[in-house]
Amino acid sequence: MAGIASTCPLEALLTNKVSKGNGVSLVQYDGLRLAQRMQLSSAASISKASKCKTIKATASPTEAAPKREQDPKKRVVITGMGLVSIFGSDIDTFYNKLLAGESGISVIDRFDPSKFPVRFGGQIRDFSSEGYIDGKNDRRLDDCWRYCLVAGKRALEDANLGHEVLKNQMNKTRIGVIVGSGLGGVTAFNTGVEALLEKGYKKISPFFIPYFITNMGSALLAIDTGLTGPYYSISTACATANYCFYAAANQIRRGEADVMVVGGTEASIVPSSVGGFIACRALSQRNEDPKKASRPWDKDRDGFVLGEGSGVLVMESLESATKRGATIIAEYLGGAITCDAHHMTNPGPDGLGVSICIWKSLENAGVSPEEVTYINAHATSTLAGDLAEVNAIKQVFKDTSELKMNATKSMIGHGLGASGGLEAIATIKAITTGWLHPTINQDNLEDYVTIDTVPNVKKQHEVNVAISNSFGFGGHNSVVVFAPFRP
Repeated sequence: MAGIASTCPLEALLTNKVSKGNGVSLVQYDGLRLAQRMQLSSAASISKASKCKTIKATASPTEAAPKREQDPKKRVVITGMGLVSIFGSDIDTFYNKLLAGESGISVIDRFDPSKFPVRFGGQIRDFSSEGYIDGKNDRRLDDCWRYCLVAGKRALEDANLGHEVLKNQMNKTRIGVIVGSGLGGVTAFNTGVEALLEKGYKKISPFFIPYFITNMGSALLAIDTGLTGPYYSISTACATANYCFYAAANQIRRGEADVMVVGGTEASIVPSSVGGFIACRALSQRNEDPKKASRPWDKDRDGFVLGEGSGVLVMESLESATKRGATIIAEYLGGAITCDAHHMTNPGPDGLGVSICIWKSLENAGVSPEEVTYINAHATSTLAGDLAEVNAIKQVFKDTSELKMNATKSMIGHGLGASGGLEAIATIKAITTGWLHPTINQDNLEDYVTIDTVPNVKKQHEVNVAISNSFGFGGHNSVVVFAPFRP
């Protein structure tokens, strides 16, 4: 596949990357000040990169536009979507709440948070697994895996791949599962440790290990549905779901699967997770007004809001989808993954790792920057992270006049390993509806943000090509590219 002629800017960005330490500090605010200094020191190198002669990947008499994949065996389409969220498990309800600018953030009541400096989050309430998980497993399973099973099975139903169809009409050896989690079964882990400390190892449940390890979402979904194709799990912190999409598409393009059930899951509103992120100084402490706490790109932001849930897509080769007469929702064009190699928790302040990832995703998709009209940003509402992402976007997209960018996390919080799955669904709904949800709490926008963030009110916008960004602790960068399906 021909790609974007972006070698020159990529080489310039890599050559001029600022050297830095291995990042032993976990303090976000100190990291921000460091980021600001490093941003200034690296301005010259970014300027040099921007002066490098580039070849625009757009059609002209002398320049060929990038060529997208045409082989129906390698074209990857989306035929089903399923989720569990703070707005429930119905896709349309989820997106309508987002379009309305409704915040799902509230005071935590799953445990007593009164001794914590952060007492709110994107906690799921009134969750029902009825019809998807049997009673015994429903009582035993960590919520992380309950969310995964419901989202995964709903995605299969949405793709018209319910139990009877899978049993009688599909080759299950050609259908795989990749559902990841950043933390895994945290409640199951905590329960096991408490039993060990209070009563000794003999009181540890035999389900302790199976129910907390991060691969169990994929395992349980595959076991319940009988899918025996490529199956594994990926855990790359908050970039997990996007890594899964990228891997699943490659399984299909290599001819190793026809269909992949893919996404992320997380159930992190528990004392150890909340306390741990407080210790990292990562969370907002706006206890007096939780619904205003998640405010990406706003000058008054003070950290992210912890969320949870699960988002799963059914990704399928165009050949398979056409053969079985599936409804095609959208197309996955490509993606990329890179590493900042900078710090355990803080992003590279110059955004170079992210900008390289965006370039590579567009190249993989056969798309030029000029074709992209919408970005679902990672935008967690942290001081350093929001800045780094915008820096990266500006390095790739020189003309942002037609570009829209929004932050799903402003309403649902940061679902960690599930966030990319939920945001992929929001991105695809933007493509299919022509409406972008707002970024709420945009009251005092940072001066460096010159891209339209869809502030506070939804906007009608035709999406030609969309990218969805997800980045994670450890310097994980991931970008996936979606577009309307065109035969």
